[in-house]
Amino acid sequence: MVKAITDAEFKTETDEGVVLVDFWATWCGPCRMQSPIIDELDTEIGDKVKFMKMDVDENPSTPQEFGIMGIPTLLVKKDGEVVEKLVGYTPKEALEEILEKYTNA
Repeated sequence: MVKAITDAEFKTETDEGVVLVDFWATWCGPCRMQSPIIDELDTEIGDKVKFMKMDVDENPSTPQEFGIMGIPTLLVKKDGEVVEKLVGYTPKEALEEILEKYTNA
């Protein structure tokens, strides 16, 4: 299950391994399209990638820190460093390809 995280948890939850953070909001239509894809990937490759989501309305500090202006935005971190920033809806196949780069390295 994809874990919802807060500003306070962000650093500790995303500093190790490969992590995908989905920045979203309840009112965002494309976010509602992205969410089931994140859930599917969590089920399929959750042993290799840690999947997180953050509601930008409830947690404004982290999105501001990373310059997130539009949602959905997906951040991929590897060992604490941002390696990809995807703005807008991203199809499952594209996400799989991107995550594969960091899990098979």
